[in-house]
Amino acid sequence: MNELDGRYSTAEEAIMDSFFLLINEKNYDKITVSDVVKKSGIVRSTFYNHYENVMELVDAAENKTIDDIFSLMESFHPKNDHELCKSYFLAICNYTKDNPFLSNLFKSPRGDSFLEKAMTMFHRYVSETGKNGDVIPKSREHFTFLIAGTIGFTVGVLHKWSAENFASSAEDVADVLAEAFLNGVLPFLMD
Repeated sequence: MNELDGRYSTAEEAIMDSFFLLINEKNYDKITVSDVVKKSGIVRSTFYNHYENVMELVDAAENKTIDDIFSLMESFHPKNDHELCKSYFLAICNYTKDNPFLSNLFKSPRGDSFLEKAMTMFHRYVSETGKNGDVIPKSREHFTFLIAGTIGFTVGVLHKWSAENFASSAEDVADVLAEAFLNGVLPFLMD
């Protein structure tokens, strides 16, 4: 990577990080280019070298969030092990709690479009999952419905948890998710 590429990456990270910090101060739809520029310490032209406007930055933040969640998902290889499942769901809970953009999306009207985008991407992921994994699906269709249900359940629990301002501990929520997966989904994934 040349020096210019390094600066590009650093500026992009500064923009995204400042956007996530601003989410703690105001709703994403109230954030302006000026807010991002001021918070990140960059000049306005640098912002426009990366994004056309704040809505494009919001779209990039959604994509980054989905990519981060995919990375977490790819690290999970379901087995009948409560502690393994709980640690996976705890990572998802902590990511949700630590990502103000995601927790705000759960509470906003834009959350619907984000969840639709995420579900479409998750569906593509699910269609590839299990081909070489430890879980042997009864049938491909059966498998994809069960995983889609798990994703929907998980999103619903995370939505409730964030709407309640994370009143329950991440460990308690992860325990609920692990129990639901182990007792409600995993038995149906196995032959």
